[in-house]
Amino acid sequence: MVAVVKRQQALIRPMQPYDLDAVFANERLAYEFPWTRSIFSDCLRVGYPCRVLEVDDDVIGHGVLSIAAGEAHLMNICIRPAWQGRGCGRRLLHHCLQLAREGGAESLFLEVRPSNWPAIRMYQADGFSVIGRRPDYYRCRPPDNPAGLDEREDALVMAKNLTSAD
Repeated sequence: MVAVVKRQQALIRPMQPYDLDAVFANERLAYEFPWTRSIFSDCLRVGYPCRVLEVDDDVIGHGVLSIAAGEAHLMNICIRPAWQGRGCGRRLLHHCLQLAREGGAESLFLEVRPSNWPAIRMYQADGFSVIGRRPDYYRCRPPDNPAGLDEREDALVMAKNLTSAD
């Protein structure tokens, strides 16, 4: 007897309005303070390059870029937590880097929480460098805050030159 194992098919494609429920669900699973569904809808409406990563027709990740004046900004990248650590984020990042290059960007910028070491390591492995800090950029709710009051966390600003060879 021979066992047949179905190989999962991954696909990155443009985000569509019908993807918004799945995108928002993933965002809520991944982040304590997620983007709203209407933010994603607005990004689609204004024509930002928005992509989803699908595995066997299941949206497991998404990315949103802004490209203008020779620069790109990775505004959002998210992989459903159950799929993190499997190279999905890196695959989506590489796709976004290619979109930025195709859009004429010479650099790509992003913000990341200093506490998000897995993402920082991924970005650094792909040639991003820390170029600055944005004070009080992210909302957060530290575990030692019994009142549950929102506090703020800085963002590291990272950048990658897209004109050099990878």
